[in-house]
Parts: sequence; C-alpha cells; structure tokens
Amino acid sequence: MQAMTQNEIVLKFMRENGYITSMQAFGEGITRLASRIHDLRKQGYNIHSVTSTVRSRYGRNVRFEKYFLADEETIDKYE
Repeated sequence: MQAMTQNEIVLKFMRENGYITSMQAFGEGITRLASRIHDLRKQGYNIHSVTSTVRSRYGRNVRFEKYFLADEETIDKYE
C-alpha cells in the first residue's frame, strides 16, 4: 500500500473530524497546514476557515484557524 500524501491526510482528517487546525495537523506530521490548504484550494476543493480564540494556560488569548470542507451544513455549523 502506498503512503498517503499530506494533502490526502488533510482531506481525510477534515472528512472524518469536520475540521482541522494547525495543532491537529502537526499531530499528523504536517507542519505547514496553510500550504496544504492552498494546494487543495488550487485543486478545486472548497475549503473555508474561521478564526477561533481560546485562553492559553498563561491567561493570554490565542487565535488560530479552523479549516473545513465547505458545504451548506458545515458552513452553518462553523461560521
């Protein structure tokens, strides 16, 4: 069996989990998620993103992107 490409891993993760963040991608061995998202968009995938903010363990606000495959159901869910 041939190993999956990073783009295939990102697509699979979004399909199975709804969205992907850079920390989740890092756990899959992908360190440049924005580049993979750019590649997938160039291939014609309709990928949207939303900015999320959480408080870090040090009390600072931290912002990050959640990327998801866009269809009517997911757009309503994440935006």
